[in-house]
Amino acid sequence: MTGTRSLRFTTSIPLQLLYFTVIFLNLFAASKQDCVWYGVCNTNSDDLNQYCPYNGTAKQMSPDGINLLKERCGFLVEDGATEFCCDSQQVEILNKNVKLAANFLDRCPSCMANLLRHICDFSCSPKQSEFIKIVSTKKNKNEMEYIDSIDLHITAEYLNNTYKSCSQVSVPATGQLAFDIMCGTYQASRCSPTKWFEYMGNTDGNPYVPFQINYIQHENSSSIIDNKRPLNSLTVPCNSSLNANTPACSCTDCEASCPLPPQEPPKPMPLTIGGFDAFTVIMIAVFLIGSILFLMGVCLFPSKNIDGDGNEVDGPHHDGIDVMIENESGYFDQLGAKTEKYLEAFFTAWGTFFASSPWLTLVGGICFVAVLGCGIKYLDITTDPVKLWASPMSRSRVEREYFDSTFQPFFRLEQIIIRAVDLPDIVHDTSNGPIRFGPVFDRQFLTDVLNLQEEIKALGADNGTSLADICYAPLVSELAGDVEISNCVVQSIWGYLGDDIERLDDKSEENGFNVTYLDEIYQCINNPYLCLAPFGGPVDPAIGLGGFLKPGEQISGNTRYEQANAIILTFLVKNHHDKEKLRPALEWEKRYVEYMVNYTKTRMSKHMDIAFTSERSIEDELNRESQSDVLTILVSYLIMFAYIAISLGHVQDVRRALIDSKITLGVGGVIIVLASVVSSVGVFGFVGVPATLIIVEVIPFLVLAVGVDNIFILVQTYQRDPRRADETHEEHIGRILGRVGPSMLLTSVSESCCFFLGGLSDMPAVKAFALYAGMALLFDFLLQITCFVSLLTLDTKRQAENRLDIFCCIRGKKTDVPLASDGLLYKFFKSVYVPFLMRKTVRIIIMIVFFGWLCSSIAIAPRIDIGLNQELSMPEDSFVLHYFKSLNKYLNIGPPVFFVLKNGLNFSTTIDQNLICSGQFCNSDSLITQIYLASRRSNLTYIAKPASSWIDDYFDWSQIMSCCKYNPNTGGFCPHQDTSCDRCTIHKNKYHRPTEEDFGKYLPFFLQDNPDDNCAKAGHAAYGGSVRYSIDSHTNQSYVEASNFMAYHSILKTSADYYQALRAARKISANITHMLQGRLMSQGVPMEEALKVEVFPYSVFYVFYEQYLTMWPDTLQSMGISVLAIFIVTFLLMGFDIHSSLVVVITITMIVINLGGNMYYWNISLNAVSLVNLVMAVGISVEFCSHLVHSFSISVEGTREKRAADALTKMGSSIFSGITLTKFGGILVLAFAKSQIFQVFYFRMYLGIVLIGAAHGLIFLPVLLSYIGVMHDARRRTNRISPTKPTSYHPDETINQSTTNYSPVRPSASQSSFGSINSATNMETTAPSYRIMLEE
Repeated sequence: MTGTRSLRFTTSIPLQLLYFTVIFLNLFAASKQDCVWYGVCNTNSDDLNQYCPYNGTAKQMSPDGINLLKERCGFLVEDGATEFCCDSQQVEILNKNVKLAANFLDRCPSCMANLLRHICDFSCSPKQSEFIKIVSTKKNKNEMEYIDSIDLHITAEYLNNTYKSCSQVSVPATGQLAFDIMCGTYQASRCSPTKWFEYMGNTDGNPYVPFQINYIQHENSSSIIDNKRPLNSLTVPCNSSLNANTPACSCTDCEASCPLPPQEPPKPMPLTIGGFDAFTVIMIAVFLIGSILFLMGVCLFPSKNIDGDGNEVDGPHHDGIDVMIENESGYFDQLGAKTEKYLEAFFTAWGTFFASSPWLTLVGGICFVAVLGCGIKYLDITTDPVKLWASPMSRSRVEREYFDSTFQPFFRLEQIIIRAVDLPDIVHDTSNGPIRFGPVFDRQFLTDVLNLQEEIKALGADNGTSLADICYAPLVSELAGDVEISNCVVQSIWGYLGDDIERLDDKSEENGFNVTYLDEIYQCINNPYLCLAPFGGPVDPAIGLGGFLKPGEQISGNTRYEQANAIILTFLVKNHHDKEKLRPALEWEKRYVEYMVNYTKTRMSKHMDIAFTSERSIEDELNRESQSDVLTILVSYLIMFAYIAISLGHVQDVRRALIDSKITLGVGGVIIVLASVVSSVGVFGFVGVPATLIIVEVIPFLVLAVGVDNIFILVQTYQRDPRRADETHEEHIGRILGRVGPSMLLTSVSESCCFFLGGLSDMPAVKAFALYAGMALLFDFLLQITCFVSLLTLDTKRQAENRLDIFCCIRGKKTDVPLASDGLLYKFFKSVYVPFLMRKTVRIIIMIVFFGWLCSSIAIAPRIDIGLNQELSMPEDSFVLHYFKSLNKYLNIGPPVFFVLKNGLNFSTTIDQNLICSGQFCNSDSLITQIYLASRRSNLTYIAKPASSWIDDYFDWSQIMSCCKYNPNTGGFCPHQDTSCDRCTIHKNKYHRPTEEDFGKYLPFFLQDNPDDNCAKAGHAAYGGSVRYSIDSHTNQSYVEASNFMAYHSILKTSADYYQALRAARKISANITHMLQGRLMSQGVPMEEALKVEVFPYSVFYVFYEQYLTMWPDTLQSMGISVLAIFIVTFLLMGFDIHSSLVVVITITMIVINLGGNMYYWNISLNAVSLVNLVMAVGISVEFCSHLVHSFSISVEGTREKRAADALTKMGSSIFSGITLTKFGGILVLAFAKSQIFQVFYFRMYLGIVLIGAAHGLIFLPVLLSYIGVMHDARRRTNRISPTKPTSYHPDETINQSTTNYSPVRPSASQSSFGSINSATNMETTAPSYRIMLEE
């Protein structure tokens, strides 16, 4: 028994201990503080809910609360837990508040899940007290205590991993990162894990935080601070999927998900040889080798055929005049002689006929010109820069037209750049240290800017069109009615302060430092989304400020916007494809420009420098420019007219000055030139070919350059070849025209064909110029051989009758006719210049110098800049010029670029959606992803920001049920803010996207819904004009026909930047197009349908810079066609003389190449304007070459050297006086033009054309002919045979027989055009009674 009791006792002790332990633990558990809050006790003035402090255990959650937890915090109920430190109301608040972040972060599932982990844990975890400490509480007016501040202990590992998973999440609507919006005053580039979480818990800077949350970071999960262990929630990397049903974040939201980009191609290094430019080295070698070979050929291997004077002879030496038999000449030589014979006979008869009926011819010519001139009233002068420089069929014009007609043209920009002058920087002391602000943040300067801004906004408000009538207001829907001025988009930093001048006076104190308007502006600059402007959108500091970047810098995370020295005001005005709808905008812009001109002249502060423009200003200034330089052009032409009128006369006796002068004839010749221009313009007016101002400014100059030379040759040949005894005045003039007519025909047809073929250019300005110029030259030639011949006949008779020039009714005194003598210029060429030039040493030096000139020009030609500095397009006194200079210096943002997707995809299907979108389940090479990847390599692609994506935002918008509402009465769209409307029921597929039916049904709702805090992804503001769709009235389904995706180029400054950006954008678009077409065909779409799908880039500047992508090929093609035309015409009209034709082409090519070298040295860029001048240079070069070459080909001298001297003697003075001197005076006047285009592209290039052309025609060409010239026997033979007896010979007339190519009888018909032009110019005649006898 005792043993039994003992056993029972021993067994009862453990049971008692167990009971005691259980009771103790229960008592302990009852007193343990698992929670820090429970329930809602207060709602503050911002309508934010604040929680009740609670130090008890977790409580049972209602079933409704459990369902609410499953929406965002499902991991808390995975193990069946039902007790939490929150009630269902708190869970509902949590879900509501999370939607704000979900607007931006739901795109990346792991990011959103990571962020929610800690929010759910500290909101509802049954173990809150382990990592949360209440810092302070307050009581409301009902004496209810609520939490005001807590400490949240958390690991640095969690903060860093969550931040990393979210740092690349993008906002498709803006192309920015989510952290640009969600990191407080810090942009994404300056954000960090600590800054982000501090902002999320800061009640001062974050209006959505109900109480202060202080994130206390722990180094690891085991560390203890203030008796608290840190929360270390689970995180998932952004490139890992959450589960089998949720994919990893896409490439656009997670850099780790992106494929490895291909290695950047190495920058092309300039080809060098020995550290020097390879092209230059090669041309130096070519020059040295060529010069050595030339010197060896001249000095070591002289010709074996030497005449009696020791000169080289072509072929066998001949003594005297050797008559060769017919069959010794080649076929083409004989054919050429026959051609020349026919042309001379034709022009002789032609000249005689029109000289016989001068008055009838002049009246007929006047009527002809008058009839053609009537076409001028139908003329359409184009001033639109787009129509001037871009072909209607060019890719850029076609794409621009598609964009403008499918969507709407890009906004009209009214912009003002205001630079601070003589104002110091501002140093502002803050709790974070001193901050240096630029001078534009001066208080009075900002006040003046706001006053100017508000006055502009008020323009037209009282009468006429106001800004509110025409402005772009993206947040005003069609249902809202009239636009208020506050709805208008005005990109101004005053938007940060709500356009409220009183906010300049806001002051407070923080940590002993004054907080002023500068602190507020600084915060807004760093995160514009915290300070929305009155129109409802952010103001990008890169648009509202200027001058904060150093030259060559791009915007980055370290950009100091606050150090700007310029403020930029930008007013956006709606643009329309229908030009009739633009009248109100044009009216307001005119008033705006007038106001700004007056303001800058009379009211501008001394501390301001203002540059401004409007959308219409460029075209207006181009029109004004053409009018402002009219006087300069007229003075230039008058100088040339005066020179022509005076120099045509051949006055040898002062007593006969008023008789022998030919002012009337010169004026008549000039009038014929102008009449040819009028006729050309009239013809194309009838045809309907638009004209340009360049035609009015350049073509008269060109026709003068060409036409006047023919006039000089015709008149001077007439003056040097007296009328024979048996000739009438009409026959005399006919004979002269027979000699010079073929040459006039050759040059005119060559130049006209050159220009007509230049009309094949796609560039409208070049094409119009070429067509008008070619036609004007043809008309000039026709009028010269008809009307001018008649004028010459009348003038000849007047002079023969001793009537005064101009006052032809007055007969002068009868005086003796002075002996015929050569002009001073002709004597200079014959006696001084030609002998000097033909010296052997001089010729060698000239050949080497010109060859070196050619080699140097070839070496530097590739360095010619391509493009046109837009500053050169404006007059020096233009306000737009000042704007262009300021824009280049102070604007620090690139232009937008739209990637346009044409029709062809069915966006309702998931497979086609994946080709475009960039979020979950989208293809890794989708359209948006490719543009995003391009933006990461902006140094190569010139894409600075990723493209906005309406389809991604549509997916996100459809996920938020409160965003879509419909009118219960009509079933139509209803703004989500309207509480009287019902929510839509959008059915989702397994990818959490709208089903095929609902995609098309609710897309219009998305595009009409305005965004706000609760529905940030609504698409009206961002995409209202970016998606074009049609609605099937039977099914109520919408179908996307076209859409665009907007990105931004990097900062572009030079012409090269602009056209390289265009090239890069087209390359990106081509890759996307190939991807889309390939994917569609792999899906079974027919090839013809798949190939219709296309993506192309569009930006407003593309149409102006596309020409530069192919400027060199276009230039070489135009030059090649022009030169080829001259070669063919010269070959035919010079009697099938291929050798002479090649010499002409070689010389013209050298002139053009050396003109190109001159362009480099004179800083003349290659563009459409200079291309027009190069085409013109080819035409004018014919005048410098053809006359001399043909004169050489028919010369009867025995050696090449003598023939070159003979040709230069006859033609040199006419070329020099008819082309060079005529143009020189007129060109010099152009240097004083107000237009910079005139100064650079007309004065410099025209001067280069004349000087370089004259140098080659009068120096190089004769020397070249003296070395390589070829003589044709059939042509020489006829010219060398002189008849033994003249047909009619007067006893007083003597002939110097040493002049071998002069015959007193009518010359042989075989005498050629050029050689016969001045066949009598070298004669030495003495005819003391010749003219007297004729007069008697």
